[in-house]
Amino acid sequence: MRLYLILMALLAFAATAVAQQKPNLVTWQQIAEMPVPAADHIIKYGPDALQFGELRLPEGKGEFPVVVVVHGGCWLNEYNLEYMSHLSEELTKAGYATWNIEFRRVGDVGGGWPGTFQDVALATDYVRELAKSYPIDAKRVAVIGHSAGGHLALWLAARHHLPKSSSLYAKKPLKLKGVISLAGIADLETYSQQEGSCNAAVPQLMGGSPTDFPERYAQASPQQMLPLQVPSRLVQGKRDPIVPVAQAENFAQKAKAAGDNAQVVLLPDAGHFDLVAPSSPAWPQVLKAVQELL
Repeated sequence: MRLYLILMALLAFAATAVAQQKPNLVTWQQIAEMPVPAADHIIKYGPDALQFGELRLPEGKGEFPVVVVVHGGCWLNEYNLEYMSHLSEELTKAGYATWNIEFRRVGDVGGGWPGTFQDVALATDYVRELAKSYPIDAKRVAVIGHSAGGHLALWLAARHHLPKSSSLYAKKPLKLKGVISLAGIADLETYSQQEGSCNAAVPQLMGGSPTDFPERYAQASPQQMLPLQVPSRLVQGKRDPIVPVAQAENFAQKAKAAGDNAQVVLLPDAGHFDLVAPSSPAWPQVLKAVQELL
């Protein structure tokens, strides 16, 4: 009887340990090794070799709502749009046209301030041109971005506040239905002062620190450009080692105080790359955020 009780206690302990074990996080290596799905169309939106996008269209006649997809990678040219093709493909299967954009980044001629911002703005506004040739609805557009791309996606939703004197100003920016930030960097100033793998890239993007160029940060950091005046969904993994949860939570708090419809979707068992892996348990929440805005 004593041995039986000991055995049962050990089995119970083992079962508890298994139940409490956290699932493995999706890694960058896993994402990078996935076969890249082909796009329906590769289209240039500007004269530079890096000013192009991948357009994917759902089956059927349309007109389809559009999701502009902005990749991350610390704003550096070491990373490109390929890893967001999996998310784009899955959204297209769900009935959304996707416009996965490439742009000049830090390390490219013309990348960083102001070229990176000018490119993502030009690519987003180009949806109007795409609508002339493809069955998409330029009046039903949302932007989704991951990590540094989440920063750019939030910025795209805020850029209508830019003064005409800004080098980032564009006349009549495309109106958006909303923005989905996946582990996005909402506050450049705070992020630049923290330690991490991407943080040192902020002054490279901006050409200097917040002290050096406060006016640039005021025109490029979404948290300083509130209110967005469109709904935002900030999907964030609690186990993210690259972008702190506070980036999403602080932004949403300030956005709500400014009158915005902003919601944080905190995923307890997700990391940084789970959000862009359609096979991960995090994916239904990402899809739900898109569905809520479109």
